Amino acid sequence: MVILGSCTKKQADNPLLGAFTTPFEVPPFDKIKTEHYLPAFEEAIKQHDSEIKAIAESKDAPTFENTIVALDTSGAMLSRVAMVFFNLKEVISDTAMQNVAAKVAPMLSKHTDDITFNKDLYKRVKAVYDKRDSLKLDVEQKRLVELFYKDFDRAGGGLDDQKQAQLRKINEELSKLSVKFSENWLAENSAFKLILDKKEDLAGLPQGVIDGAATTAKEMKMDGKWVFTLDRSSFTPFLQYSSRRDLREKLYTAYLNRGNNNNANDNKAVIKDILKYSLERSNLLGYKTTADYILDMNMAKNPANVDKLLKSLWTPALNMAKKELTDMQVLAAKDGIKDFQSWDWHYYAEKVRKAKYDLDEEQIRPYFSLENAVNGIFYCANKLYGLEFKKVDNLPVYHKDVTTYEVSEKGKHVGILYMEFFPRDNKKGGAWCTSFRPQTNINGKFVTPVVSIACNFSKPTGDKPALLSMDETSTLFHEFGHALNALLANTHYNKTGGAIPTDFVELPSQINEHWAFEPEVLKVYAKHYKTGEVIPADLVAKMDKSSKFNQGFATTEYLSASLLDQAYYNLANVANLDINKFEKETLGKLGLIPQIAPRYRTTYFSHIWGGGYSAGYYSYIWAEVLDADGFELFKEKGIFDPATAKSFRENVLSMGAADDAMTMYKRFRGAEPSIEPLLKNRGLK
Repeated sequence: MVILGSCTKKQADNPLLGAFTTPFEVPPFDKIKTEHYLPAFEEAIKQHDSEIKAIAESKDAPTFENTIVALDTSGAMLSRVAMVFFNLKEVISDTAMQNVAAKVAPMLSKHTDDITFNKDLYKRVKAVYDKRDSLKLDVEQKRLVELFYKDFDRAGGGLDDQKQAQLRKINEELSKLSVKFSENWLAENSAFKLILDKKEDLAGLPQGVIDGAATTAKEMKMDGKWVFTLDRSSFTPFLQYSSRRDLREKLYTAYLNRGNNNNANDNKAVIKDILKYSLERSNLLGYKTTADYILDMNMAKNPANVDKLLKSLWTPALNMAKKELTDMQVLAAKDGIKDFQSWDWHYYAEKVRKAKYDLDEEQIRPYFSLENAVNGIFYCANKLYGLEFKKVDNLPVYHKDVTTYEVSEKGKHVGILYMEFFPRDNKKGGAWCTSFRPQTNINGKFVTPVVSIACNFSKPTGDKPALLSMDETSTLFHEFGHALNALLANTHYNKTGGAIPTDFVELPSQINEHWAFEPEVLKVYAKHYKTGEVIPADLVAKMDKSSKFNQGFATTEYLSASLLDQAYYNLANVANLDINKFEKETLGKLGLIPQIAPRYRTTYFSHIWGGGYSAGYYSYIWAEVLDADGFELFKEKGIFDPATAKSFRENVLSMGAADDAMTMYKRFRGAEPSIEPLLKNRGLK
């Protein structure tokens, strides 16, 4: 049970502020209205200010309990309101929610700075930090002290008044810019639609893809037409199968130019300002570049280590991509195409896959209905960690597409899981996992988590259920890995549960992907949606043989985006930066071939301009070194070996940031990770 103090009239009138009387105390989504958010933030900030004042002005000598733990438990109401609002803003980003975000961003920036720049509070935190070695703290408690001190120190708590004033202004501007980038990105993503009204324009497309486009058109009140959008579930199949090269070019060009159209939603000026203010902040705090500042808290520690990893993979990946290109150019030449372009890659890659492996992804989809795939993730979680998932229908939800599950272990409640899978106009693209309430266990009071997964998968069409591609199936397993991390967390403090380094947080998600296509697992969940037939062994063999197919392209497009991210945030001067010119020159120096674009071009690279991955997009491949190495242990011992699963749960999933990330990994694996399994998995060795 979560207790947030006595209920005032203001709280009773606002469902965000009162006690959640719903089952399992989940947010009362059915009662929350947009007009509730702003007053809820104002009241929650007021409450948090009062709590901080009491800690900072205490006459008692600073101790671990009265300073560090008090800080960690303060702001419970604000955290609750913020989690509900910002999570819903990603899935219901209408104008009203965007307006609230624009007002709230500077409020929260000011509030955070008021705490960080509170000199009395900083002195108390530093006093505990300075004597931490003599306080008889356990590993997690000592880690908590260090995390809080570093937060204050890295946010300018020790700066003089003038520099703090500068930093306050910078933080306010960055908060506004992040919101602006997000608004522009969403507007650009929603603005373009490829509307087809002639059957000949559908040449090459499988019936399932055609049906999906017809359903999208119907939802947009364009019955009798077919609509393709820039959502991955719509965009990718069109590029894979459409034999209309002119339409592939039109769709792909629109995708590549999002935020770069010199219109009201253009992001170039926003990005330049983000870089300018980020660098000013880093310099004020004593760092040469923003990358130096950010990476100091990650496993990588510094830009040189990131560069070393990315460059070690770049040459083998690019060489493989060039070989893949040669294979496709041979096929394209037979179609009279001599100037192979980026919008041709997916189309001819699919043809090469069929020619080399006799495998068409449309053969696979019928065995991967969304319902079956969900059964697959639940099966693996049960075999590995003993978790059980029961669908519940009595919980309030924020949208009709949401399904809810109670998660338990041996009859004991573990948490609640929300899942929703389909794109909408006012929903962010991509896939992610978040929490409406994190797990905590403070002073023996265990609070269970409320976790949420949001995806943008192919929708059901006609009498067909949602049928997933291999990539979408991997994505489901990936996000569910994050959910397992949240559901199985067992830390004692808010901060040690949540302050996981960016380049370690992807380990639980990425290692979970490995189970998706293991033959032992496929036999359980990969069943034809019509007949119930288990996926044939010969099809599984083809999938396995083709698993390294097109990995040169996949790795190169990812690495080019990661290196672009690093290039921006390693700049020590951004005064005369021309975004398009810098992107072109950076990719040119890498030797990126023109037929491959980075996975994210600058103007729609939401991960690094407001998504928490600034100078951190490399994290996915850093974590892949860990997950590939870690899964080797499962392969050696058995993919459902109880002892290995128990060790991974106890040393990684449950630990959050309660200890140093590499220390936790080595306790699980017995040694530091090797890069060899990653190279082998991607076929780059």
